[in-house]
Amino acid sequence: MLEDIAKLKQGTTHLLTAENVYGAKGAGGKAVPFGDPGEGAARIGQTDSLSSGPARELGQKWKVRPCLTLPKNSVTTLMDADCSGAITHIWMTYDVKRARDLILRFYWDGEETPSVESPAGDFFCAPFCRLLAVTAVPVNVNPTNGLNCFLPMPFRRGARITVENRCPEDDVMLFYAISFEERPVAEDEAYFHAQFRRRNPTPGTEDYVILDGVKGCGQYIGTALGWQQNSEGWWGEGEVKMFIDGDGEFPTYVGTGTEDYFGGAWGFNHNFTAPFLGYQDLSSALDGRETNRVGNRHAMYRFHIADPIRFREDLRVTIQTLGWRSEGRYLPLRDDICSVAYWYQAEPHVPFPAFPSRDETEVI
Repeated sequence: MLEDIAKLKQGTTHLLTAENVYGAKGAGGKAVPFGDPGEGAARIGQTDSLSSGPARELGQKWKVRPCLTLPKNSVTTLMDADCSGAITHIWMTYDVKRARDLILRFYWDGEETPSVESPAGDFFCAPFCRLLAVTAVPVNVNPTNGLNCFLPMPFRRGARITVENRCPEDDVMLFYAISFEERPVAEDEAYFHAQFRRRNPTPGTEDYVILDGVKGCGQYIGTALGWQQNSEGWWGEGEVKMFIDGDGEFPTYVGTGTEDYFGGAWGFNHNFTAPFLGYQDLSSALDGRETNRVGNRHAMYRFHIADPIRFREDLRVTIQTLGWRSEGRYLPLRDDICSVAYWYQAEPHVPFPAFPSRDETEVI
């Protein structure tokens, strides 16, 4: 990564924010207090903003429109690029209690179904509308609810990003900044995908499905997992499985336990956040609860940046839900689990399952 920073390359840098929704050259900071948000904003459906108030005396150029105010039950376009290039960084922040109500969707090259579909918090490895620091290389969560993604996202003919606001109230504030390079995209650059799933409760004797239905050629590069335990004691004996290129009943890739897959061992016992792996007992860190108790919520991530899982035809990813019962026997668990799977592949992709309703994603 750093060895390339000194190399001169062709490309034009754009930053999309509420101050310059297209990232157009010399077009940032033009909003006027109490004025119209501008033709560009209206063209992609951004009809409201914090364009009045604090800058009323200083006027134009003085942070007039730093964020959006999202109407209830609305879909707002954050990016609408008609070119070839790659997203290099996404930052956003909002009231953390809205993390499951703001649904992100990314579309590449005019596709009809999204390649990325996830609640905002879960996409940034922050499930359950709770906030702890994450210092992974691909994703950072910084004080206070500063959400960052550095995964490259190339596109060849265009990119569109929307946010659906499922909140029942109007005027949800969203601050965002999307950096992208307008440049040629090489033939071997694949498209970024991310998919959210949630099951509450898990069925116990069936694996929780992190990802399924992937067809084509690509590489799996990450898992973010949120886990609310509904039984006392240790909950992470389950193995991660990856069924690759036609695997049937038995997978090619089988781990040795939940905490092992996420880079820990022997039940974690401590929170940690590292460049590619991390674990946090949110309940013990934020509420002072003893770890591994009924109702505790755990967050984990693993990014396969140095060890991507290559597939040529298809991929399915699951995890068992196993704890302990008396006499040293495994207990299949009925817990509340949510996940985001991250991968790259050649398009077209198989359309995702129907996205769950607000009730089905609600943190309860």
